[in-house]
Amino acid sequence: MQKPFQICDRVYLVGGPETTDRRDCCVYLVDGGSELALIDAGLGDSCKLILENIKKLGLDDSLLRYVIVTHGHIDHIGGLQYFRGLGAKVACHELESGAVSEGVPELTAAWYYSVEYKPVAVDIAFSGAAQDIVIGDITLHCPLTPGHTPGGISPYADIKGTRILFGQDIHGPFNQSWGSDMKQWKNSMKLLLNLKADILCEGHFGVYEPKGKVQEYIESYLKRFS
Repeated sequence: MQKPFQICDRVYLVGGPETTDRRDCCVYLVDGGSELALIDAGLGDSCKLILENIKKLGLDDSLLRYVIVTHGHIDHIGGLQYFRGLGAKVACHELESGAVSEGVPELTAAWYYSVEYKPVAVDIAFSGAAQDIVIGDITLHCPLTPGHTPGGISPYADIKGTRILFGQDIHGPFNQSWGSDMKQWKNSMKLLLNLKADILCEGHFGVYEPKGKVQEYIESYLKRFS
Protein backbone atom coordinates (compact mmCIF):
# COMPACT_ATOMS: atom_id res chain seq x y z
CA MET A 1 0.00 0.00 0.00
CA GLN A 2 1.06 3.56 -0.68
CA LYS A 3 1.95 5.74 2.30
CA PRO A 4 0.14 9.06 2.88
CA PHE A 5 2.16 11.93 1.48
CA GLN A 6 2.40 15.67 1.11
CA ILE A 7 1.33 16.91 -2.32
CA CYS A 8 2.37 20.52 -1.81
CA ASP A 9 2.42 23.04 0.99
CA ARG A 10 -0.68 22.48 3.18
CA VAL A 11 -2.18 19.68 1.05
CA TYR A 12 -1.89 15.92 1.60
CA LEU A 13 -3.24 12.61 0.33
CA VAL A 14 -4.47 10.58 3.32
CA GLY A 15 -6.71 7.95 1.72
CA GLY A 16 -7.55 6.28 -1.55
CA PRO A 17 -7.48 3.09 -3.63
CA GLU A 18 -3.74 2.61 -3.10
CA THR A 19 -3.54 4.06 0.41
CA THR A 20 -6.47 2.79 2.48
CA ASP A 21 -9.01 0.68 0.54
CA ARG A 22 -9.40 -0.01 -3.17
CA ARG A 23 -13.07 1.04 -2.85
CA ASP A 24 -12.23 4.47 -1.44
CA CYS A 25 -12.06 7.59 -3.51
CA CYS A 26 -8.90 9.62 -3.07
CA VAL A 27 -9.22 11.46 0.24
CA TYR A 28 -7.27 14.69 0.53
CA LEU A 29 -6.46 16.84 3.55
CA VAL A 30 -6.17 20.64 3.62
CA ASP A 31 -4.15 22.08 6.50
CA GLY A 32 -5.38 25.55 7.40
CA GLY A 33 -3.07 25.80 10.40
CA SER A 34 -5.64 26.12 13.16
CA GLU A 35 -8.10 23.84 11.33
CA LEU A 36 -8.01 20.80 9.06
CA ALA A 37 -10.49 19.75 6.39
CA LEU A 38 -10.93 16.52 4.49
CA ILE A 39 -11.96 16.57 0.87
CA ASP A 40 -14.38 13.61 0.84
CA ALA A 41 -14.53 10.75 3.34
CA GLY A 42 -14.08 7.47 1.50
CA LEU A 43 -16.42 4.45 1.58
CA GLY A 44 -16.46 4.25 5.37
CA ASP A 45 -14.36 1.24 6.34
CA SER A 46 -11.08 3.18 6.42
CA CYS A 47 -11.94 6.12 8.68
CA LYS A 48 -9.63 5.12 11.52
CA LEU A 49 -6.81 4.50 9.05
CA ILE A 50 -7.36 7.94 7.54
CA LEU A 51 -6.97 9.46 11.01
CA GLU A 52 -3.81 7.40 11.57
CA ASN A 53 -2.44 8.70 8.28
CA ILE A 54 -3.07 12.28 9.40
CA LYS A 55 -1.03 11.56 12.54
CA LYS A 56 1.73 9.87 10.52
CA LEU A 57 2.12 13.12 8.60
CA GLY A 58 2.79 14.92 11.87
CA LEU A 59 -0.57 16.70 11.95
CA ASP A 60 -3.01 16.97 14.84
CA ASP A 61 -6.16 15.02 13.93
CA SER A 62 -8.08 16.77 16.74
CA LEU A 63 -8.05 19.88 14.52
CA LEU A 64 -10.28 18.19 11.92
CA ARG A 65 -13.19 20.60 11.59
CA TYR A 66 -14.75 19.95 8.18
CA VAL A 67 -15.42 17.31 5.56
CA ILE A 68 -16.03 18.92 2.18
CA VAL A 69 -18.18 16.62 0.05
CA THR A 70 -17.51 16.88 -3.67
CA HIS A 71 -20.59 14.78 -4.52
CA GLY A 72 -22.89 12.21 -2.96
CA HIS A 73 -21.59 8.85 -4.12
CA ILE A 74 -20.96 6.26 -1.42
CA ASP A 75 -17.21 5.98 -2.04
CA HIS A 76 -16.99 9.70 -1.20
CA ILE A 77 -19.54 9.96 1.63
CA GLY A 78 -19.54 6.59 3.40
CA GLY A 79 -17.24 7.88 6.15
CA LEU A 80 -19.26 11.01 6.92
CA GLN A 81 -21.07 9.60 9.94
CA TYR A 82 -17.78 8.63 11.57
CA PHE A 83 -16.07 11.98 11.04
CA ARG A 84 -19.17 13.97 11.96
CA GLY A 85 -19.30 11.94 15.16
CA LEU A 86 -15.84 13.32 15.95
CA GLY A 87 -17.14 16.86 15.57
CA ALA A 88 -16.33 17.63 11.93
CA LYS A 89 -18.94 19.65 10.03
CA VAL A 90 -20.27 18.23 6.77
CA ALA A 91 -20.34 20.67 3.85
CA CYS A 92 -21.83 19.99 0.42
CA HIS A 93 -23.95 21.62 -2.25
CA GLU A 94 -27.67 21.60 -1.49
CA LEU A 95 -28.28 19.68 -4.74
CA GLU A 96 -26.51 16.67 -3.18
CA SER A 97 -28.71 16.60 -0.07
CA GLY A 98 -30.84 13.78 -1.49
CA ALA A 99 -27.78 11.58 -1.30
CA VAL A 100 -25.99 12.94 1.78
CA SER A 101 -28.82 13.67 4.20
CA GLU A 102 -31.58 11.45 2.78
CA GLY A 103 -29.55 8.52 1.54
CA VAL A 104 -31.59 7.92 -1.62
CA PRO A 105 -30.03 4.65 -2.92
CA GLU A 106 -30.07 5.66 -6.59
CA LEU A 107 -28.23 8.88 -5.76
CA THR A 108 -25.62 7.42 -3.40
CA ALA A 109 -24.88 4.50 -5.79
CA ALA A 110 -24.50 2.37 -2.65
CA TRP A 111 -26.03 -0.50 -4.61
CA TYR A 112 -22.93 -0.53 -6.80
CA TYR A 113 -20.74 -1.41 -3.81
CA SER A 114 -23.35 -3.55 -2.02
CA VAL A 115 -22.96 -1.50 1.17
CA GLU A 116 -25.40 0.47 3.31
CA TYR A 117 -25.09 4.23 3.63
CA LYS A 118 -26.00 5.93 6.89
CA PRO A 119 -27.35 9.42 6.15
CA VAL A 120 -26.02 12.44 8.04
CA ALA A 121 -27.21 16.00 8.50
CA VAL A 122 -25.58 18.64 6.33
CA ASP A 123 -24.08 21.37 8.50
CA ILE A 124 -23.05 23.72 5.69
CA ALA A 125 -25.14 23.70 2.50
CA PHE A 126 -23.64 25.50 -0.48
CA SER A 127 -26.02 27.07 -2.97
CA GLY A 128 -25.78 28.76 -6.31
CA ALA A 129 -22.88 28.64 -8.74
CA ALA A 130 -20.03 29.20 -6.26
CA GLN A 131 -19.33 29.65 -2.58
CA ASP A 132 -16.26 29.87 -0.37
CA ILE A 133 -15.44 28.16 2.89
CA VAL A 134 -12.59 29.26 5.17
CA ILE A 135 -10.36 26.55 6.66
CA GLY A 136 -8.09 28.28 9.16
CA ASP A 137 -6.04 30.66 7.03
CA ILE A 138 -6.93 29.02 3.70
CA THR A 139 -9.97 29.86 1.59
CA LEU A 140 -11.47 27.00 -0.42
CA HIS A 141 -13.45 28.20 -3.43
CA CYS A 142 -16.24 25.71 -4.23
CA PRO A 143 -17.71 26.20 -7.71
CA LEU A 144 -20.67 24.08 -8.74
CA THR A 145 -19.55 21.65 -11.46
CA PRO A 146 -22.56 19.48 -12.36
CA GLY A 147 -22.47 16.67 -14.86
CA HIS A 148 -21.29 13.57 -13.06
CA THR A 149 -24.00 14.38 -10.48
CA PRO A 150 -26.32 17.42 -10.25
CA GLY A 151 -24.59 19.07 -7.29
CA GLY A 152 -20.96 18.15 -7.69
CA ILE A 153 -18.40 20.77 -6.67
CA SER A 154 -14.72 21.13 -7.53
CA PRO A 155 -12.99 23.00 -4.68
CA TYR A 156 -9.75 24.84 -5.29
CA ALA A 157 -7.35 26.94 -3.28
CA ASP A 158 -4.48 29.28 -4.04
CA ILE A 159 -1.59 28.55 -1.67
CA LYS A 160 1.68 30.48 -1.98
CA GLY A 161 1.12 31.13 -5.67
CA THR A 162 0.06 27.57 -6.50
CA ARG A 163 -3.51 26.73 -7.48
CA ILE A 164 -4.63 23.31 -6.27
CA LEU A 165 -7.83 21.89 -7.76
CA PHE A 166 -9.79 19.04 -6.20
CA GLY A 167 -11.49 17.89 -9.39
CA GLN A 168 -13.19 14.73 -8.23
CA ASP A 169 -14.50 12.21 -10.79
CA ILE A 170 -13.73 14.22 -13.88
CA HIS A 171 -13.71 10.89 -15.69
CA GLY A 172 -17.30 9.95 -14.76
CA PRO A 173 -18.90 7.43 -14.86
CA PHE A 174 -22.25 8.74 -16.03
CA ASN A 175 -25.66 7.30 -15.27
CA GLN A 176 -29.11 8.85 -15.59
CA SER A 177 -30.24 7.16 -12.36
CA TRP A 178 -28.05 9.51 -10.33
CA GLY A 179 -28.69 12.54 -12.54
CA SER A 180 -25.72 12.65 -14.89
CA ASP A 181 -25.92 15.27 -17.62
CA MET A 182 -23.27 15.26 -20.34
CA LYS A 183 -23.99 18.80 -21.54
CA GLN A 184 -23.55 20.16 -18.03
CA TRP A 185 -20.43 18.03 -17.58
CA LYS A 186 -18.78 19.49 -20.69
CA ASN A 187 -19.49 23.02 -19.49
CA SER A 188 -18.06 22.10 -16.09
CA MET A 189 -14.87 20.77 -17.67
CA LYS A 190 -14.45 24.01 -19.58
CA LEU A 191 -14.82 25.90 -16.30
CA LEU A 192 -12.10 23.75 -14.75
CA LEU A 193 -9.80 24.33 -17.71
CA ASN A 194 -10.27 28.08 -17.31
CA LEU A 195 -9.08 27.83 -13.70
CA LYS A 196 -5.62 26.92 -15.04
CA ALA A 197 -4.74 24.89 -11.96
CA ASP A 198 -1.13 24.01 -11.27
CA ILE A 199 -2.03 20.76 -9.47
CA LEU A 200 -5.05 18.50 -9.94
CA CYS A 201 -6.04 16.21 -7.07
CA GLU A 202 -8.37 13.84 -8.90
CA GLY A 203 -11.04 11.67 -7.33
CA HIS A 204 -9.67 8.21 -8.10
CA PHE A 205 -6.49 8.52 -10.13
CA GLY A 206 -4.34 10.65 -7.88
CA VAL A 207 -2.30 13.77 -8.50
CA TYR A 208 -1.47 15.48 -11.79
CA GLU A 209 1.06 18.28 -12.22
CA PRO A 210 2.34 20.64 -13.54
CA LYS A 211 -0.25 22.85 -15.24
CA GLY A 212 0.26 21.31 -18.68
CA LYS A 213 -0.55 17.81 -17.44
CA VAL A 214 -3.63 19.09 -15.61
CA GLN A 215 -4.95 20.63 -18.83
CA GLU A 216 -4.04 17.53 -20.81
CA TYR A 217 -5.87 15.25 -18.38
CA ILE A 218 -9.12 17.22 -18.49
CA GLU A 219 -8.96 17.69 -22.27
CA SER A 220 -8.44 13.95 -22.78
CA TYR A 221 -11.85 13.23 -21.23
CA LEU A 222 -13.52 16.01 -23.17
CA LYS A 223 -12.24 14.39 -26.36
CA ARG A 224 -13.25 10.91 -25.18
CA PHE A 225 -16.84 11.96 -24.55
CA SER A 226 -17.21 14.41 -27.44
